[in-house]
Amino acid sequence: SNIDPHADHVLLAERVLQDSGEFDIVHSHIDYSAYPLLRRMDTPHVTTLHGRLDIPNLQNLYREFEDQPLVSISDRQRLPLWFANWQATVHHGLPENLYTLNETPKNYLAFLGRISPEKRVEDAIELAKRVGIPLKIAAKVDKADREYFETLIKPSFHKGVEFIGEIGELEKRKFLGDALALVFMIDWPEPFGLTMIESLACGTPVIARPRGSVTEIMEHGVTGFVVDNLDDAEKAVGQLGKISRRRCRNIFEERFSSTRMAINYLTVYKKLITGTQGTEPADIVVETA
Repeated sequence: SNIDPHADHVLLAERVLQDSGEFDIVHSHIDYSAYPLLRRMDTPHVTTLHGRLDIPNLQNLYREFEDQPLVSISDRQRLPLWFANWQATVHHGLPENLYTLNETPKNYLAFLGRISPEKRVEDAIELAKRVGIPLKIAAKVDKADREYFETLIKPSFHKGVEFIGEIGELEKRKFLGDALALVFMIDWPEPFGLTMIESLACGTPVIARPRGSVTEIMEHGVTGFVVDNLDDAEKAVGQLGKISRRRCRNIFEERFSSTRMAINYLTVYKKLITGTQGTEPADIVVETA
């Protein structure tokens, strides 16, 4: 690719600064690129961080920019930079009508995401083999992970494994909704894990390893099972019948709808604009479709 995305971000930040007097608040999602400009902006502003923060040289950066108001997407995400100027944790949300509850799944386990070592697709493959239930893998293979996929993952496919490749939003609804469970045996400090709430929105429970945000998102024994290893994951598959798929959907609606996310952000905005700790902004009406 001959496009440098960072150049666009810097230009965008400069244009926002030039026009910032027209806004009540500026909400940035372009990470630390904008901090030098935001620091010099009179308009209230906040940055949501979306990535992992356990990177050693981020410490120095955030010590310098301790004044920058930040939002985390999970409490766990912020631990490496515990000293930063955190305003709130706002969990991701999805539109309530994007996915629909399916209470009559088909007989397969699902893996959705990227094929990369930290996502541990090999654990999903091994789990399916142990329990004798088919596994469908919907995942993209980035160029950097191509060799890993060809040499380590593909050879471990057994007859119960179906590799679908990358799928779009519309296909996801059926793929997740028809599954008995989503297998999410990650092994990295996941900042949020959108796939988990996509699954719950379909009523599909999740079998997940407790890394990163998992224990904040998942309720063990209610929306799925949080397991340390394959032995526990195997037991969890046997317990899936005890999970209410309708309850999974209800919890998604209560905790992870885009309306809930918007209300939480409005609370942050009000706090920054007025300089006070407010509850839900009374003067802002949120309409749900």
